[in-house]
Amino acid sequence: MAGAVLSPAPAFSVLDLAPIAQGTTAGDALRHSRELALHAERLGYVRFWLAEHHNMPGIASAATAVAIGYVAGGTQTIRVGSGGIMLPNHSPLVVAEQFGTLASLYPGRIDLGLGRAPGTDPTTARALRRDAIDSADRFPQEVQELQAYFAPPGPGRKVRAIPGEGLEVPIWLLGSSLFSAQLAAALGLPYAFASHFAPDALFPALEVYRELFTPSDRLDRPRVMVAANVVAADTDTEARRLFTSPQQSFVNLRRGVPGQVPPPIDDIDSYWTPAEKAGVEHALRYSFVGSPATVERGLRAFLEATRPDELMITAHVPGQAARLRSQELAAEVRDRLGSASAGS
Repeated sequence: MAGAVLSPAPAFSVLDLAPIAQGTTAGDALRHSRELALHAERLGYVRFWLAEHHNMPGIASAATAVAIGYVAGGTQTIRVGSGGIMLPNHSPLVVAEQFGTLASLYPGRIDLGLGRAPGTDPTTARALRRDAIDSADRFPQEVQELQAYFAPPGPGRKVRAIPGEGLEVPIWLLGSSLFSAQLAAALGLPYAFASHFAPDALFPALEVYRELFTPSDRLDRPRVMVAANVVAADTDTEARRLFTSPQQSFVNLRRGVPGQVPPPIDDIDSYWTPAEKAGVEHALRYSFVGSPATVERGLRAFLEATRPDELMITAHVPGQAARLRSQELAAEVRDRLGSASAGS
């Protein structure tokens, strides 16, 4: 494939929202996520993360720590974690205990990605945590509190996370603005940007994080992950049709009527208005949809521009066979990019 060589090629990982397709159940979705994670493990993906969302009929990963445990129990080597846990919804102690338990059961395989948004609407956020109004403002202090619970035992500690204490579960900060980029840099933590649905601040955030990064006892240099929608199929036409499902879901969310993931349609332009189309295409700008050759061209340019250590891909489409196939084809693209890098 023509184009500049990636050097080195980033690792590939998977973000999953346990999509509940129309006509299926949350149980079906979670079983499919576990199968997808096992498939990703066989294909050499590094991580499989699940995202916390609430009051969303099309997403089954609301109890994220429980879902992570289920997926980790069905796999052997792939890292499993959160992309992310929305810290304003929880007390740091409870998160430390949950992930300390997971790390105790699956040592060396659990990641804790943390977000500052509630992952839901304001009314549901208040139902999740009664003091949610200002909890996002306490995010920096609560991240540090959470880190302290994972630290080795020390004298005078009156509140301890058991399990959790001394396990030092890897923490990532997730974000779509400069706030978490600055915080991750100040704390010396790895940083993941949600470019798959909130692309606007991607390049400023990466620049701020890399320029302001302060080494810590956990990380000696900046570590960046970027996310993208990758829907791959054997032909461009097939992939574009599959992609109409997340496009419809995004429109439905913006209309205030979220539902289960709809099946693909032949004519997406008959579904949305011109204004809705512009909004969705802007939000999903970093989507790479098509045959392997098409996806490779798009990803190559995206990775050259962002220079990440890791790419996390997601495909919020119905149909387990289509998701498994997309993951296979994306792995083929990864291997070609890696071969080009190794030969540079």
